[in-house]
Amino acid sequence: MNQNLPLRRMALVAVCGLAPSLASALPSWTLFETAKDNGHSLSEVSAAAPAAPAPAGVIACDRSQRFQAIEGFGGALTESSAWVLAQLPPAQRAEVVRRYYDPKDGIGYTLARTHINSCDFSLGSWSLDPVAGDAGLEHFSLDPMRRWVLPLIHQAQDIAGASNFHLLASPWSPPSWMKTNGLMINGGSLRPEYRQAWADYFVRFISEMERGEHVPIWAITVQNEPQAVQTWESCIFSAAQERDFVKDYLGPALGKAGREGVRLCVLDHNRDLMDEWTRTIYGDPAAARFVWGTAMHWYVSDDFAAPSRAHDAFPAKPTLFTEGCCDRADESGKWALGSWEHAERYAHSMINDFRNQVCGWIDWNIVLDQGGGPNHVGNFCDAPVIVDTETGVVRFQASFYYIGQFSRFVRTGATRIESHGGPAGLESVAFVNPDRSLAIVVLNRTAAPVEFGLSDGAEARACLIPARAIQTYVERP
Repeated sequence: MNQNLPLRRMALVAVCGLAPSLASALPSWTLFETAKDNGHSLSEVSAAAPAAPAPAGVIACDRSQRFQAIEGFGGALTESSAWVLAQLPPAQRAEVVRRYYDPKDGIGYTLARTHINSCDFSLGSWSLDPVAGDAGLEHFSLDPMRRWVLPLIHQAQDIAGASNFHLLASPWSPPSWMKTNGLMINGGSLRPEYRQAWADYFVRFISEMERGEHVPIWAITVQNEPQAVQTWESCIFSAAQERDFVKDYLGPALGKAGREGVRLCVLDHNRDLMDEWTRTIYGDPAAARFVWGTAMHWYVSDDFAAPSRAHDAFPAKPTLFTEGCCDRADESGKWALGSWEHAERYAHSMINDFRNQVCGWIDWNIVLDQGGGPNHVGNFCDAPVIVDTETGVVRFQASFYYIGQFSRFVRTGATRIESHGGPAGLESVAFVNPDRSLAIVVLNRTAAPVEFGLSDGAEARACLIPARAIQTYVERP
């Protein structure tokens, strides 16, 4: 695959591998594919007919059985991503952002996440109010975001369209003077006497972003990874502490400021904590009334059923995936640039998350440099787009295209529908879009091509997916 070319359109009719004589009966089906061995990267292709006329197993879709609505897809606009992109010429920088956020020529991102104060993927530690004891926030300013972060947010918003761009903001740490350890790093917790000031900080951030920058905040999370003591920006909350902060301070502060429309999410940490967090917070009606839903990361646990359990217990509270990334190094400790396994991990997680009630999916950094950074504490990782800041080469990795197999065809407002079956080794998920088009994503992580059938209630269509590939079948109404 040539990683440095724009999305390619082969403009061929694809009817799931049907014989040419049957193609005219099903003119509305098209197929898009990314595969390891044939050079396809989000390419519209004509599928090769399988050797046997009868497929080994059928993926059956049922539009009448509908589940969660989809909020959209996106990535994190961090200071590190912004800095890396700023090393490129303006036109090249704009092209990278366009390929993410353009609704027609890109992969259709509509969501973004950014950090309130600094995070590990910042150039250093900073806060929007560094003046000790400033509980009245007289020195609060967005100035630390103006050089790198805000220009990227504005560019993504402009490309997506203001009405099609939804920004989620998360804090990694309050200012050091609000913390029990006097530091933004190494954990610590929020000092009780500053709980109101910290709640007011959220409100001030939301107001300044909207009034001064014309960027509405779509959603916030209470705390990034509240159970992780990190060498970078971090702050510890228990589930009960987060519940009480929401109930007594943050929720009322948002309401008093008329910001009830900003979606408030709890947890923003790994799946293994979901049972405890949802029981503790949603089990308290006084806290639950302020909370829109649960934010979830993929680290530590592959307990994909966790959001389904949360949905069963609290069906009014959605789960939004808000962070996932792959380590920079492979098992040998070497930089895994171009790893196909990273792309497959994304798709495997996305399929299983969506099949378990997750309503939207936000990747971590949209862009990093050739070392997996910059990161001010050396916590490097991979990203779908890597920019060599020394040579100016931009590399769109397989993970970019694998995410695009979902985000380009599953639109905001789509609904997941019932789908089941198919040969062993394949994973799949199906959606119906607001325009009634059907999008079915099929993943093959095996080393051999697989024949299968695909049915939307009519006769099954014979299909073939290559080895190490992902396909999206789209049926237009």
